[in-house]
Amino acid sequence: MIYTMLEACRETGMTYQGLKFYCNAGLVPNVKRDKINRRIFDEHDIAWIKSLRKLRKCGMSLADIREYMTLCLQGEESIPQRKVILSRTRERLEAQIDELKEAIRYIDGKQGFYDGVLSGAAEYVSNLLPCSCSLDK
Repeated sequence: MIYTMLEACRETGMTYQGLKFYCNAGLVPNVKRDKINRRIFDEHDIAWIKSLRKLRKCGMSLADIREYMTLCLQGEESIPQRKVILSRTRERLEAQIDELKEAIRYIDGKQGFYDGVLSGAAEYVSNLLPCSCSLDK
């Protein structure tokens, strides 16, 4: 099946401008043109564009995606190098997950503190308000 730009956008969930950007940046290799010079895409292109979107969602830079794509175009012998790129990306994602878990623990702690204050089980203390306690204690 052959897709126009708009059909490719619908199929991949990309905006027209986004797909055009990726094409112009050379991230969609072997883009074909119809008789009046409009971009057209086949099933392989659509599958790659979907992969491209997933790689971006993983936080891969355009440079990393370009390197990954170049390796993919070299064929099976480049699989070890591709695995290195994917491993680096996975490690970065794992670090982000750890940071998010830490942020969630902070929010949960604050929520627990506020629940305690609202129930009367804990005294309200703020790092932003001056202490009303006496220095004589």
